[in-house]
Amino acid sequence: MEGGGEQPCQAEDLNTSFPNKTLMVEDINRVDLGNNEPTRSKERTIMKMVCGSFYLSKEQRDHPIEGDDAHFICAEKNIIGVADGLGGTRKYGIDSGVFARKLMNNAAKAVHDQHRIISPDSNGVDLRKVLDEAYANTKDVDGSSTACIVALNNKDGKLHALNVGDSGFMLFRNKKCIFKSETQVNRFNCPVKLGRNQAKHGPQFAVEIEPIDVIPGDVIVLGTDGLLDNVWPEEIEQVLEVNIIEGFVEPEQLAWTIAEQLALRNSEDVNRFSPYSFESCKVGKESIGGKVDDITVIIGHIIAT
Repeated sequence: MEGGGEQPCQAEDLNTSFPNKTLMVEDINRVDLGNNEPTRSKERTIMKMVCGSFYLSKEQRDHPIEGDDAHFICAEKNIIGVADGLGGTRKYGIDSGVFARKLMNNAAKAVHDQHRIISPDSNGVDLRKVLDEAYANTKDVDGSSTACIVALNNKDGKLHALNVGDSGFMLFRNKKCIFKSETQVNRFNCPVKLGRNQAKHGPQFAVEIEPIDVIPGDVIVLGTDGLLDNVWPEEIEQVLEVNIIEGFVEPEQLAWTIAEQLALRNSEDVNRFSPYSFESCKVGKESIGGKVDDITVIIGHIIAT
């Protein structure tokens, strides 16, 4: 078991074709905000994302092990990211966890080197250029992985995200899920992946998610499929109800709670109807129970500075 709190711009050492397009928010599980829609004033509130993380490897639950997942937290740039290496490549003698860790390390380096990756419209860090640079510096490594990078942009007061595969994130406001990103798959249990070998996908297949308005108090839960295959948004809402008192959030503690007390337990429950079970039923397969997998959770709490 391993955890990691907020750190300056570094990766955590834990660990079919899709067109290059932008998905509109309403196309990907946007929940009606009702009276929670953020209001805009002439003077925009400056915000930051206070982060914490926790990681569990399926190979050895009780001791530190690198596993297939990797992630990074770049505190000063308000950017977080996760990657999930393809475990199936081990039968070919390839450890995709190495690819995932190098990809996240290179993404953190690309974010830190911001002067080379500023968007043409000067609207903050260009996440596609981050992923392009990270992949260019990783593609010599055998293996493949998913990737999801999320950034808080103070220039427009929005959350920006880029995703390849079945990692993803949820956004909670007032302890309710108002947004869940959509996964990118070739077929059931076969996500789109970056890398060489079987994947053969480059960063041009990454999907940019339409920017989402955020306000102080919002909570981002970013994770690999070990989280998303085992936990429903409503279950996280229940955790937030208990663990957020008068607006106070302890990101690392919350990440641990969601990863170990919720996702891990659910993954080992052979009788529950999980999100993984739901997806299997959609393609005519019956797979009741959780899915044992590496689990990475990053919490990003939006606060005013």
